[in-house]
Amino acid sequence: MRTENIRKEVMQLLAKKVDEFVEKYLRPVDKIWQPSDLLPNSNDPDFLERLRDLREVSQDMPYDFWVSLVGDTITEEALPTYESWLMHVEGVSQEENTGWSKWIRQWTSEENRHGDVLNKYLYLSGRVNMRQIEVTTQYLISDGFDIGTGNDPYKNFVYTSFQELATHVSHKRVAEIAQKYDNHDLAKMCHWIAGDEMRHHKAYSVFVSNIFELDTSEMMLAYAHMMKHKITMPAVFLRELGQQAGAAFQQFSNSAQRIGVYTSADYVEILRTLNKIWKIDAIGNLNAEAEKARDFLMKLPDRMEKIAERLVIPPDVFKFSWVDPVMIKTIF
Repeated sequence: MRTENIRKEVMQLLAKKVDEFVEKYLRPVDKIWQPSDLLPNSNDPDFLERLRDLREVSQDMPYDFWVSLVGDTITEEALPTYESWLMHVEGVSQEENTGWSKWIRQWTSEENRHGDVLNKYLYLSGRVNMRQIEVTTQYLISDGFDIGTGNDPYKNFVYTSFQELATHVSHKRVAEIAQKYDNHDLAKMCHWIAGDEMRHHKAYSVFVSNIFELDTSEMMLAYAHMMKHKITMPAVFLRELGQQAGAAFQQFSNSAQRIGVYTSADYVEILRTLNKIWKIDAIGNLNAEAEKARDFLMKLPDRMEKIAERLVIPPDVFKFSWVDPVMIKTIF
């Protein structure tokens, strides 16, 4: 039987568990938080006072922090790209609201709140150029992205397992930095987003665990393939007005590393975590090729750690059009 047919059969088997996955890892719309729960409400009598407080506390946040927060926001707002990509994975059908399409739509609806709340916060903060952010967001969606998975569900679930954990780390670190600067509202916002991302990471990692049980060697080969080619960040094609696709990504990455939001050491630690979650050292019944793939994956974190230790992040701050370097002292 061809590999593609086996993958489709595995996806069809797992589709029978989708309701169970949805109930365990996603939240009902009437019970989950919404952006308006975390932002000043323009209908409230104290709206201007709360807005004044929000803008005042935003003044002292470091420049690299704002670059990282803007990049995270833009990445979250490129959600239409991610949904359309997942809908084309082998074994997913968007013709009916059943099986995997049900999962993807409900996962998307949860993720959509992240970009909404962060965008509104940035707009209210007075520290950013919203038009330039909107331009970059439109570019990122229209440029699309190639994460090297094709329509292979095994590779796609490795990617989402990794990426959801990476976004958890990033939002959690932003929350921690915001808390240090007494920006409690932003800290709470990013902490809640990080919690969503952790639930989603757990779900996708469970999908992979299930596939390891059903198609062990092919799942190991797919995992090794993704790590050999490295996980491409969703923001890899970031660009500002007048730039080529991807021109802004390295500078954004440098800012995130300087401020400690997401670093090369985090990438290595996530790989170690996935190896442990999937217990790849204890998996049996592998063919010879998959055994080699497993050996590669077991040795990879230490190899990558040595490379990460030698990386030098440029100290110079790149001036993005997204962030206003001038602190706004006059508030109302």
